[in-house]
Amino acid sequence: MADKTLRSDDRVVPYSAGAPGWRQLYLTEDWWAVWIGGTLLAICTILVGQELASGGKGGELLKTWLSKPGSWTSNPWDAFTVKGVNVLGGVGGAFVLTLVAFGLGMRMMGRRFVPFAAGFCAVFALATTALVLAGQSVIKYYNLEYALWALLAGLLISNTIGTARWIRAATCTEFYIKTGLVLLGAEVLFGRLLALGLPGVFVSWVVTPIVLVTTFWFGQRILRMASPTLNIVISADMSVCGVSAAIATAAACKAKRSELSLAIGLSLTFTVIMMVVMPVVIRALGLSNVLGGAWLGGTIDSTGAVAAAGAILGDDALQVAATVKMIQNILIGVVAFGVSVYWVARVERSAHDARPSAMEIWRRFPKFILGFVAASLVFSYLATSSAGGERLVDAVLGHSTPTLRNWFFCLAFVSIGLETNFRELASQLKGGKPLVLYVVGQTFNLCLTLLMAWLMFEKVFPHAADVLQQ
Repeated sequence: MADKTLRSDDRVVPYSAGAPGWRQLYLTEDWWAVWIGGTLLAICTILVGQELASGGKGGELLKTWLSKPGSWTSNPWDAFTVKGVNVLGGVGGAFVLTLVAFGLGMRMMGRRFVPFAAGFCAVFALATTALVLAGQSVIKYYNLEYALWALLAGLLISNTIGTARWIRAATCTEFYIKTGLVLLGAEVLFGRLLALGLPGVFVSWVVTPIVLVTTFWFGQRILRMASPTLNIVISADMSVCGVSAAIATAAACKAKRSELSLAIGLSLTFTVIMMVVMPVVIRALGLSNVLGGAWLGGTIDSTGAVAAAGAILGDDALQVAATVKMIQNILIGVVAFGVSVYWVARVERSAHDARPSAMEIWRRFPKFILGFVAASLVFSYLATSSAGGERLVDAVLGHSTPTLRNWFFCLAFVSIGLETNFRELASQLKGGKPLVLYVVGQTFNLCLTLLMAWLMFEKVFPHAADVLQQ
């Protein structure tokens, strides 16, 4: 009974069918992602605020308790020394914090804590290994991020010796990443994102839904893909913001975990290619850094890869690219809501079914998106309330939330790998339709985004990016 509140066969489920009414507030994974993410944000804000009030820089105390591996060149153990400070204790703190937080959530949802804790040790060890590998100087130069290594580590185990049952008790992909998305909401500050005004909004909020809908239509009507869930997850992954959008969309339409894994694999592969190739193309075409940055921000899936590609072109390109990408990230919640409504009203409804009720749409809506939006609103308000509020938000977002979010996402990528078998993916890749869908959709995305960015930043608002230089 308890397990049914978390899973339905191998699908990503946003709610518990077995938890009616108010009980959903504490029995479902989505709500526990909100409670855990919100509690962690509150604790970090209080601790940083107290440190600032006592004359400190803010966040220094948390760095000793909460850290992740850093960079290294030849000796992997150097990853645990960041700027001359040993961070092993901080890595241990991250382990204890995540174990207690997610273990409590699992226990409250009816799962046993001890089996979860045993499996979590293995999952966390693999996540730590992935973060260490991503910190190697050559790997870091090419921006092969921790998500790739975490996914590969899990895939290597699941497709060779197989994932042991005791480890599977802690492969809670959706739980980890939903909580991470709540933390991501705190980093989406509306005031700063809208610094570019209408140009950034047009590039992010007009192009994205057009590409999403067109790609889904192309997959269903032209390619005739058998699985509409795989079609929409790939479309959202490619058009919105990569992995985060894929997870949210998968929850909204109850996609299979194998479909989610395939979409993420395509995203990670093309992100690396585009991050390297696009700056070269921008320079070859003679585009300005501002236009090039807007093009990067609207097309490359990963925020980290967007920043890396923008930095190749220059600081102005980096600022424009990162800002456009973060404006686009706001659409995660909008897309998840739209997909959940469409799936209930159209895809899963037969001609003889009654019109779905508002309650059914609410039940299907991924509730962790509410946490994402709430965190964004609260921190946006704090950042604009006073100079002290802006300093507080900067201190919290400068270390605490990115560190926690990276850990949660890394745990999720490891879990995805551990739950994915290539034999299952083979059936999805048959005929090459998912690859064709991604390539065609991304090509359309690249062309339309470049056109919109050129119109907005070169013709209509040629001085819009000047505000970022102030």
